[in-house]
This record gives sequence, C-alpha cells and structure tokens, in this order.
Amino acid sequence: MLADPKTLSQISRLQLRARRVVEGVISGLHRSPYHGFSVEFAQHREYTPGDEIRTVDWKVFGRSDRYYVKEFEEETNLKAYLLLDVSSSMTYRSGPLSKLEYAAVVAAALATLLLQQRDAVGLVLFDDAVRRYLPPRSIPSHFTQILAELEGAQPAPKTNVGRTLHEMAERISRRGLIVILSDLFGDAEEILMGLKHFRHRRHEVIVFQIVDRDELEFPFQDLTKFEGLEDERELMVDPRGVREEYLRQFRAFVSALERGCRETGIDWVQMPTDQPVDRALSHYLAGRMRK
Repeated sequence: MLADPKTLSQISRLQLRARRVVEGVISGLHRSPYHGFSVEFAQHREYTPGDEIRTVDWKVFGRSDRYYVKEFEEETNLKAYLLLDVSSSMTYRSGPLSKLEYAAVVAAALATLLLQQRDAVGLVLFDDAVRRYLPPRSIPSHFTQILAELEGAQPAPKTNVGRTLHEMAERISRRGLIVILSDLFGDAEEILMGLKHFRHRRHEVIVFQIVDRDELEFPFQDLTKFEGLEDERELMVDPRGVREEYLRQFRAFVSALERGCRETGIDWVQMPTDQPVDRALSHYLAGRMRK
C-alpha cells in the first residue's frame, strides 16, 4: 500500500512543503529538560541529600558558606515513538484510504522528516496490546524497516488504547516525543489516563485522531445494516432515527478527549481521511510553530 508511486509521491511532497516548519519544531525539542555533565552550564540549585558530591560548586561555597550544585544542559538527539493503532475499527473506509492506511502514510511521512533531522524514530503497532515494537534508530536504512512494518500491518479484532499507553509509558524511560495515531475508540477517561502517564514521565505527546468523514457526519439515509468491526454484532437501523443521538454522543466523546489533552499539555489533532496528508500535517506544524 505504501510502496505505490502515488503514496510515495505524496510523502515526497510532504517533505518539500513541511521541511521548514518541521525543522523549527524538532529543533525546539532537541534541548533536553534534563541536565547532564557534558556540554553547557545551566544553573545552580541548593544541595539536597543524595546529590553527588562532585557536582558541588566549591567556589560558591567559599563565597556564601552554602552548598550549591551545578547543573548542565546537554544537546541531545530526539527520540520519537510512533504508536499506530492496527485494530479492526481502523480498517473502515468511505473513500480511497482506510483510517489505517491514512495513519500509516502519516507515520511514514513523520518518520521520513525525523530521520532527515538525524533523529531516532521507533514504531509501535498495537491493538489490545503491543504487537510489534521497533526501537528508535536514526540511521537512514531504518526507514526501510519501518515502511515494511507499516505495509505488513495486520488488523486485529480488538483494541485497548488506554492499556497500551500505560504499557508503553512504563517501557519508555528516556524523555522523547510520543506520537499516537488512532481513532481513539474506547473509554475516553482510560485513554486520557494513559496519555497523562506519558506526561508524568515528561514526554512530549501529540495525538492524531484519525477519523472517516462518515464518522463525523453520519450521512446514511436508507435502512442500513451496520456491522461491528471489533465484535460480531450486526444491527439493521434506520439512520435517520439515530443520527441526532449518534452525533451528540460522538461529539461529546471527541470533546472530552480534546479538552483532556489540552488541559494536560498534549497536542490533539483530528485528521479526517478525506483531507490530504501533506496539507493536514503542514497546517498542524505551522500552527505549532506559531504557538
């Protein structure tokens, strides 16, 4: 799917259009909030029990008779983790691309841009658990491996976004950039708790909610049989009778996720699959730059 000329051309166009804004975004993430001992002095702070003696600034002690330790700021390459939902609900499509295919294009484009910056990129495929994990690497050939995983992703019947987020938050120890690509169908509170787990560990988090236009507008008119993508149930429904309630609940669900992300300092972006990837991603990156 990702190897066809049209998709590769789309990724190539994205590289050209988003390069300038993405350079600014990524360079802003390169400076680590943690302090090491190798590059540039950052600040003093008062000594607390447990600090290493070798970090004490004895010159300051001589002047003030108080113990202060030196902290340093180090330049570090960014480590990015792309978390892609491969559950069956992501296979829905009303246009040329399913949600899963669209999300895979976004992931491939982001991986390309990050690797251009010599940042390390990892990939996680998940449904109700982590199914595939490629640790972050920064070598160009790593993109081939990421692309192969995206092309070979097999949908699974169930998803549990919240549990997967908790699992990965425990696994990823070093601060990095977490990018989640999912329709986020599940319990909103559990998903938000998983996202907060990443923030608690001081990760930068971006959530791309991938949705189909049908899910946003529920345009069905005639008597329709709806089949569950993550269970076996089928319902014959008059869409006109349920449309208003469906839209109310769907919008409330999305609003709860968006509000929870904003309050936690997480970037939340809704991406309908009928929107060109380059335009959607460039618009987001440009907006982030302005902030």
